[in-house]
Amino acid sequence: MSSVIPVPADTAETPARRSARAVVGAYVALTKPRIIELLLVTTVPAMLLAARGIPSPWLVLNTLVGGTMAAGSANALNCVVDADIDAVMKRTKSRPLARHAVPTRNALVFGLVLGVLSFGWLYATTNLLAAAMAVGAILFYVLVYTMVLKRRTSQNIVWGGAAGCMPVVIGWSAVTGDVGWPALVMFGVIFFWTPPHFWALAMKFRDDYAAAGVPMLPVVATPQHVAKQIVIYSWVMVLWTLLLVPATGWVFAAFSILAGAWFLVYAHKLESAVRRGEPAKPMKLFHLSNTYLTAVFVALAVDSALGLPVTGWPF
Repeated sequence: MSSVIPVPADTAETPARRSARAVVGAYVALTKPRIIELLLVTTVPAMLLAARGIPSPWLVLNTLVGGTMAAGSANALNCVVDADIDAVMKRTKSRPLARHAVPTRNALVFGLVLGVLSFGWLYATTNLLAAAMAVGAILFYVLVYTMVLKRRTSQNIVWGGAAGCMPVVIGWSAVTGDVGWPALVMFGVIFFWTPPHFWALAMKFRDDYAAAGVPMLPVVATPQHVAKQIVIYSWVMVLWTLLLVPATGWVFAAFSILAGAWFLVYAHKLESAVRRGEPAKPMKLFHLSNTYLTAVFVALAVDSALGLPVTGWPF
């Protein structure tokens, strides 16, 4: 004999409550939280390096809050502009605007309000430079990358990726009030990291981008050319990362060399497989690129938090 345990009326989830959760979840999804997580992983180490130690926890928290709103604004506005593309691609068809979970007008207002709030928050809690750069990053990502470059050139992600490099510069300026050369080097690390990261993903989803009419490099070039470009950018990324050695200690220096060699091995494996016509695994490099960037910046954070003497160039 079966029995049913009644659920108290005050604890049962009503349709209205489920609907409210779905709406909130849709707006959160507009901000692309997984992308924001990776951007914030780079912001904190940049602040630690700028302070060469532990900056004020409140300053770190306020910078992360403002940076989250800025990134969320850019991503939400990107969803508005790219709704037609997202609806075509299998990888993105579940995004809120592609499945009409949020009205376009509401998503636009949501993105703009987040942008205004990010400026006000960063200006009030950090400084004008950090706030202005956050707004500049939003405008560049939406107006330059999303509305101009993405649908017009195979180099879209190369130059468009510059917006994703801004969190490290914003974090640095929040601590120092200026933009020092280590901030520009960190900017370059992420700038050169972006093409191998994104082209590996685009190799996997080439048909998606082709169907949407987006000229990502894997759509308009041969796999051999794409793989070769990935190797070139990977080498530049790893070597550029070493430019941070004069501003860091031996923890970062040793770890960045090991992590860089690890990444290069897999980049060359991908190129070799493609060149020989063997089954390639671009998603393996894609996931590795996330691990690489996280690991390098965690090493940078540890090195900076320990306050070790800077190494300078070892030669």
